[in-house]
Amino acid sequence: MKVRDILNQKGNDTYSIESYKTVFEAIKMMSDYKIGALLVIDDGNLLGIISERDYRDKVILMGRQSKSTPVKDIMSDQVVCVSPDDNVQICMKLMTVQRIRHLPVMDENNLNGMISIGDVVKAVIDEQQVEIDSLRDYIRGGYPR
Repeated sequence: MKVRDILNQKGNDTYSIESYKTVFEAIKMMSDYKIGALLVIDDGNLLGIISERDYRDKVILMGRQSKSTPVKDIMSDQVVCVSPDDNVQICMKLMTVQRIRHLPVMDENNLNGMISIGDVVKAVIDEQQVEIDSLRDYIRGGYPR
Protein backbone atom coordinates (compact mmCIF):
# COMPACT_ATOMS: atom_id res chain seq x y z
CA MET A 1 0.00 0.00 0.00
CA LYS A 2 1.21 3.49 -0.85
CA VAL A 3 0.90 6.75 1.08
CA ARG A 4 -1.49 8.01 -1.60
CA ASP A 5 -3.82 5.10 -0.75
CA ILE A 6 -3.88 6.15 2.89
CA LEU A 7 -4.68 9.73 1.90
CA ASN A 8 -7.41 8.53 -0.47
CA GLN A 9 -9.05 6.75 2.47
CA LYS A 10 -8.61 9.37 5.18
CA GLY A 11 -8.53 12.57 3.15
CA ASN A 12 -5.96 15.28 2.57
CA ASP A 13 -6.98 17.63 5.37
CA THR A 14 -4.08 19.15 7.24
CA TYR A 15 -4.07 21.49 10.19
CA SER A 16 -1.45 24.16 10.60
CA ILE A 17 -0.49 27.12 12.70
CA GLU A 18 1.82 30.08 12.14
CA SER A 19 5.15 30.15 13.97
CA TYR A 20 4.39 33.40 15.81
CA LYS A 21 1.19 32.07 17.42
CA THR A 22 1.36 30.90 21.02
CA VAL A 23 1.80 27.34 22.16
CA PHE A 24 -1.51 27.69 24.00
CA GLU A 25 -3.24 28.39 20.67
CA ALA A 26 -1.55 25.33 19.16
CA ILE A 27 -2.57 23.04 22.03
CA LYS A 28 -6.13 24.38 21.93
CA MET A 29 -6.28 23.69 18.19
CA MET A 30 -4.97 20.14 18.66
CA SER A 31 -7.58 19.56 21.35
CA ASP A 32 -10.40 20.99 19.23
CA TYR A 33 -9.50 18.82 16.23
CA LYS A 34 -8.50 15.79 18.34
CA ILE A 35 -5.09 15.53 16.68
CA GLY A 36 -1.58 15.09 18.03
CA ALA A 37 0.40 17.52 15.87
CA LEU A 38 0.16 20.63 13.73
CA LEU A 39 2.26 21.70 10.79
CA VAL A 40 3.95 25.05 11.29
CA ILE A 41 3.48 27.07 8.11
CA ASP A 42 4.32 30.71 7.45
CA ASP A 43 3.52 32.30 4.08
CA GLY A 44 2.94 28.89 2.52
CA ASN A 45 6.31 27.51 3.66
CA LEU A 46 6.55 24.45 5.88
CA LEU A 47 8.85 25.46 8.75
CA GLY A 48 8.28 22.70 11.23
CA ILE A 49 5.87 20.61 13.22
CA ILE A 50 4.60 20.97 16.77
CA SER A 51 3.35 17.96 18.66
CA GLU A 52 2.00 17.08 22.07
CA ARG A 53 5.46 15.70 22.82
CA ASP A 54 7.05 19.09 22.06
CA TYR A 55 4.60 20.68 24.48
CA ARG A 56 5.41 18.16 27.20
CA ASP A 57 9.19 18.30 26.78
CA LYS A 58 9.76 21.95 25.89
CA VAL A 59 7.02 23.78 27.80
CA ILE A 60 5.76 21.82 30.79
CA LEU A 61 9.05 20.18 31.78
CA MET A 62 11.04 23.39 31.19
CA GLY A 63 8.65 25.56 33.20
CA ARG A 64 7.62 27.77 30.27
CA GLN A 65 4.25 29.46 29.94
CA SER A 66 2.14 28.24 27.02
CA LYS A 67 0.28 31.56 26.71
CA SER A 68 3.48 33.53 26.16
CA THR A 69 5.73 31.06 24.34
CA PRO A 70 5.61 31.22 20.54
CA VAL A 71 5.32 28.02 18.57
CA LYS A 72 8.64 28.74 16.81
CA ASP A 73 10.46 28.36 20.15
CA ILE A 74 9.40 24.74 20.65
CA MET A 75 8.55 23.35 17.21
CA SER A 76 10.63 20.61 15.65
CA ASP A 77 12.26 22.23 12.63
CA GLN A 78 13.78 19.05 11.18
CA VAL A 79 10.67 17.77 9.42
CA VAL A 80 10.80 14.30 7.89
CA CYS A 81 8.44 14.08 4.90
CA VAL A 82 7.30 11.32 2.59
CA SER A 83 5.92 11.33 -0.93
CA PRO A 84 2.56 9.94 -2.07
CA ASP A 85 4.43 7.15 -3.89
CA ASP A 86 6.25 5.86 -0.79
CA ASN A 87 4.98 2.59 0.65
CA VAL A 88 3.81 2.03 4.22
CA GLN A 89 6.88 -0.03 5.11
CA ILE A 90 9.10 2.99 4.40
CA CYS A 91 6.86 5.14 6.58
CA MET A 92 6.92 2.62 9.42
CA LYS A 93 10.72 2.43 9.26
CA LEU A 94 11.10 6.23 9.19
CA MET A 95 8.75 6.66 12.12
CA THR A 96 10.52 3.99 14.14
CA VAL A 97 14.08 5.15 13.41
CA GLN A 98 13.32 8.87 13.78
CA ARG A 99 10.99 8.28 16.76
CA ILE A 100 8.23 10.41 15.25
CA ARG A 101 4.49 9.93 14.97
CA HIS A 102 3.55 12.21 12.07
CA LEU A 103 4.77 12.51 8.48
CA PRO A 104 3.80 15.35 6.17
CA VAL A 105 3.20 14.14 2.62
CA MET A 106 4.90 16.29 0.00
CA ASP A 107 4.61 15.94 -3.76
CA GLU A 108 7.60 17.95 -4.95
CA ASN A 109 7.00 21.25 -3.07
CA ASN A 110 3.26 20.78 -2.56
CA LEU A 111 1.76 19.61 0.71
CA ASN A 112 -0.63 16.72 0.00
CA GLY A 113 -1.59 15.83 3.56
CA MET A 114 -0.21 14.28 6.71
CA ILE A 115 -0.26 10.73 8.01
CA SER A 116 0.11 9.50 11.56
CA ILE A 117 1.48 6.33 13.08
CA GLY A 118 -2.14 5.23 13.53
CA ASP A 119 -2.78 5.61 9.81
CA VAL A 120 0.30 3.55 8.99
CA VAL A 121 -0.53 0.79 11.47
CA LYS A 122 -4.08 0.58 10.11
CA ALA A 123 -2.73 0.31 6.55
CA VAL A 124 -0.34 -2.50 7.54
CA ILE A 125 -3.16 -4.38 9.30
CA ASP A 126 -5.43 -3.93 6.28
CA GLU A 127 -2.70 -5.26 3.96
CA GLN A 128 -2.15 -8.27 6.20
CA GLN A 129 -5.88 -9.00 6.32
CA VAL A 130 -6.09 -9.03 2.52
CA GLU A 131 -3.16 -11.44 2.42
CA ILE A 132 -4.71 -13.69 5.07
CA ASP A 133 -8.04 -13.73 3.24
CA SER A 134 -6.33 -14.60 -0.05
CA LEU A 135 -4.39 -17.45 1.57
CA ARG A 136 -7.56 -18.81 3.18
CA ASP A 137 -9.34 -18.72 -0.18
CA TYR A 138 -6.42 -20.49 -1.83
CA ILE A 139 -6.29 -23.20 0.85
CA ARG A 140 -10.03 -23.78 0.51
CA GLY A 141 -9.63 -24.12 -3.26
CA GLY A 142 -11.16 -20.78 -4.05
CA TYR A 143 -9.73 -17.93 -6.00
CA PRO A 144 -7.83 -15.04 -4.40
CA ARG A 145 -9.83 -11.85 -4.02
